[in-house]
Amino acid sequence: MEHKFQINLRGIIDLLSHHLYSGPEVFVRELLQNATDAIRARTKIDPAHAGDIHIEIHQAPGKTPSLVISENGIGLTPDEVHTFLSTIGLSSKRAAEGERPTDFIGQFGIGILSCFVVSDSIVVYSKSAKEKTPAVEWRAKPDGTYTIRELDRDLDPGTQVWLTAKVGCEEHFAPDRVRDLCRHYGGLLPYPIRITSGKVTVVANEHGAPWRQEYRSERERTRALMDFGRETFDVPNFLDAIPLRAKSGDVDGVAYVLPYAASLAAKRTHRVYLKNMLLSETAENLLPDWTFFVKAVVNANDLRPTAARESFYEDDRLAAARDELGVCLRRYLVELAEKDPRKLDRLIALHGLAIKALATQDEDFYKMVIDWLPFETSEGEMTFGEYRKQHDVVRYVPTVDQFRQVARVAQAHGLAVVNAGYTYDAELLARAEELVGVPTEKLDPSTLTHTFDELSLPEQEQTAEFLRAAETVLKPFRCEPEVKKYRPKELPALYTTTGEGRFFRSLEQSKEIANPLWSGVLDNLSKKERTPSAFAQLCFNFENALVRRLTTVRDRAVLHRSIQMLYLQSLLLGHHPLSGKEMQLLNDGLLALIEWGIGLQTGGEKE
Repeated sequence: MEHKFQINLRGIIDLLSHHLYSGPEVFVRELLQNATDAIRARTKIDPAHAGDIHIEIHQAPGKTPSLVISENGIGLTPDEVHTFLSTIGLSSKRAAEGERPTDFIGQFGIGILSCFVVSDSIVVYSKSAKEKTPAVEWRAKPDGTYTIRELDRDLDPGTQVWLTAKVGCEEHFAPDRVRDLCRHYGGLLPYPIRITSGKVTVVANEHGAPWRQEYRSERERTRALMDFGRETFDVPNFLDAIPLRAKSGDVDGVAYVLPYAASLAAKRTHRVYLKNMLLSETAENLLPDWTFFVKAVVNANDLRPTAARESFYEDDRLAAARDELGVCLRRYLVELAEKDPRKLDRLIALHGLAIKALATQDEDFYKMVIDWLPFETSEGEMTFGEYRKQHDVVRYVPTVDQFRQVARVAQAHGLAVVNAGYTYDAELLARAEELVGVPTEKLDPSTLTHTFDELSLPEQEQTAEFLRAAETVLKPFRCEPEVKKYRPKELPALYTTTGEGRFFRSLEQSKEIANPLWSGVLDNLSKKERTPSAFAQLCFNFENALVRRLTTVRDRAVLHRSIQMLYLQSLLLGHHPLSGKEMQLLNDGLLALIEWGIGLQTGGEKE
């Protein structure tokens, strides 16, 4: 035996109001949507027909507020009222166009039910413009019952919907509220929406979409778009307005460049219209993921809405539209680089970190933006494009500390070194050769000294005693000395180390503050066999006058103390944290210096 599903209309209404729709106010959207579709249907049989939507609000003192929305659209015959108004899920638009409506906004046959969210009854008067049939009245209740009767009097073609506010929903019938909702949902509709309350009538959508209007100049157009963005999103200072257009889905609109840094983790939502009716203010799937720096308002005439009409259905057409809109934004960035680089600099200064993050994940985006991205170099800040125009190879160090070690020396020797120690920079530079064909070289600071000039034999003999003293002083710190000639001559010594050296150095420092349990673990790690590269180097500069003088000092105490101080100074210049042992050495050196100064003063007074 076959059975039919039973429909609980109250349950359906609860589903609509609490789960499918975002709030009871969407009944205005559904009424405007049905009115717009009805007018469009009538223009198919009468292309010269001028559509009109009129909302009357009645608020007599002591009486329940009511609302009437009238339109001069296609209207319904008595049979169509039975078929389409009284059958849930069957839409006149779908039946007219098959399973894939093209011109109409609604298509699910459930919109009229949204009125039950704010009213305990729905009364519809309709007169068909297609057939000479009597005008008809349809009265429906939320318990699922309805009545239909043909009217004795005639009506103009079109449809009227009468609603009376149910208890608790009176606020949705207030004139200001209805006007705001009409502007909100129907601000771009091509047919005037007149709202009458008492003797006052206003038009809710007199301005329309600003990006479709003609302007006397580009400046005036930009000002109008910026004003629209400010009013729509309540953001006072967008950086720019970018026109959007996609043939797929017949999409047009504007993207606004955010005036604040956008997080990659934040949802990227946009205001979208379907056939000029607001669909959603939080649509997430219309623009490519990399367009995190804009907030858009767009209309689509040929994309499919979801059943809730608050987003677009994910299909091939939406994907194609998304790609085309991405092209619009790419073109904007390219033109900005060519025509207004200062504005591009402001955009990158604001959204640079997010742009770099995305470039590490998206190869096409990387190729588009890499030349515009700024990097810190030993020659000052410059974009990647500026750097590669001046240098055949991109040399970089992966940490800020290494950059601080080598920047002055590299600059003095004509080497431009990029500081890749900031977030995403090392990842970006590491892929430059693969993606844009620019050779890169990860610079090891310890190898930088290989480019320094060696000493002559007489100079080596002069520095031999100094080197032996330095070996004695630096051995406890796992550091090996050498003497070379390099620039700048003001720098007396350069401390360099490898990754392995940094590891063991940090290990020793961690042991100083670890509890006994972890200290034992770290001890075991420190017993790992060390290669020669695990030792740091302190390269003394023979071009420096102080170093030259020290090579002639024969007082071992003075020489050792001087070498210790130069070692500590080179660590501090490289922003290397001092260990407890090194901190003690610094304290001892400073105290000795003070005592020495006091001694000189005392000796001078005695004299």
